[in-house]
Amino acid sequence: MNLVEFFSNANVFLGLPATVIFLLVGIILTLKTRFIQFRGIPRLFSFAFKGFEKRSSTKSENTISAFHAMFTAMGTSLGMGNIVGPSMAIIVGGPGALFWLVMYAFFGGVTRFVEATFAIVTREKDANGDIVGGPVQYLKLVNRWIANWYGGVMILLFAIWSGMQSNTLANILAKESVPKWWVGLSLAVVVAVVLHGGARRVGLVVSKLVPVMFVLYMFFSLWIIFGDFLALKTALNLILSNIFTPAAPVGAFLGSAISNSMRIGIFKSIFITEAGLGTSSIPHSLSDAKRPTDQGLLAMYSICADAFLSFVSGLVVIVTGLWITASELDPTLVYTAFKSYTPFLGGSVLIISVTLFVLTTVIGNSFNGMQSFVALVSNRWLIYYKIFALIVIFFGSMVSVPLIWQLVDFLITFVAVPNVISILILAFTNPEALDIKREIPVIYLDVKK
Repeated sequence: MNLVEFFSNANVFLGLPATVIFLLVGIILTLKTRFIQFRGIPRLFSFAFKGFEKRSSTKSENTISAFHAMFTAMGTSLGMGNIVGPSMAIIVGGPGALFWLVMYAFFGGVTRFVEATFAIVTREKDANGDIVGGPVQYLKLVNRWIANWYGGVMILLFAIWSGMQSNTLANILAKESVPKWWVGLSLAVVVAVVLHGGARRVGLVVSKLVPVMFVLYMFFSLWIIFGDFLALKTALNLILSNIFTPAAPVGAFLGSAISNSMRIGIFKSIFITEAGLGTSSIPHSLSDAKRPTDQGLLAMYSICADAFLSFVSGLVVIVTGLWITASELDPTLVYTAFKSYTPFLGGSVLIISVTLFVLTTVIGNSFNGMQSFVALVSNRWLIYYKIFALIVIFFGSMVSVPLIWQLVDFLITFVAVPNVISILILAFTNPEALDIKREIPVIYLDVKK
């Protein structure tokens, strides 16, 4: 048994119970917050129209604006996963996996709301005065051992996650005869330069790139989807008819027939939206928002962009029929669709948007990894983590595609399960922190050293 088979079998074994936990926690939190997904809409429009930036009361050189925090978080979730993740889910779980991928985003939204809110109310400052916040901090309120476990695995996951992004970009550009090692090296150099500028530079760069890459990618994706209404109708029928009975080209080898669509769809949704991982709460914890729950609402509603972009990417693969002929985990299906079914600019536009997607995701993941490292270890040794992350980005561009995807799914289970159970406990033990009607900031919870 090789490593790919080992992690694949482990993911099948652990995947179903983990999927049930993720879904149950999302449903319970939805009920606990009395459907905050709907109740939060008036509040969202209220601070949006009144000028959210002006309402910030904690602005300092160590924080970033609420919207920069949101775009930084979106920079990691709006990434290569939105392009490649749905096609991978469809190859393994069939078209029905796309339904579960989007459906989980509804319950995952409230999970992100809770994560981002508690990330702010438990944040601290390190010896240099920089803010340290995120899952490692709020997990300390539940159990320090869980916080240390999460932080340790997350440090590794962030680095490997970035390596996977590098791997996907390298495989796409390899079709244009670009050496994989060159892609890895270039990406590592750019990330090193951006990260040297700290939180503000990360927020500034990502907040400007996210809207550009989103618009470019969406335009050509919708061109393909609405270019054949008959194929679109067939695609939608395939999705609905395969919710519980997957018709996947390789799914029979990678999962059970009954649960495969749900398991793959929900896992890829967590991978794409980061709802349940807690990772998106790290940049949100740097926000200068007046109310922690306001930032929580931004975190929750920004998941709509993730879900929509993922659904569109999945439709591109189904409408073009490329998923049917896929015999293995192929991260280049959407690229093939763009190059084959759009005008001559399609392939070039995808390469540009994909490069931006990867760049923002790797920047965000590397920054989040640094935050986790500081929270768990010390700012003193941060330089060594930076070097490690850059090395993984470089070598990640050249490793096996199935191995790195299976490894990421494996690690996700071991960070997401303790995280979602812990935020469920926090939601019940500190319900006042999630009250969006409070007129004053919630009292910061004491995280004992």
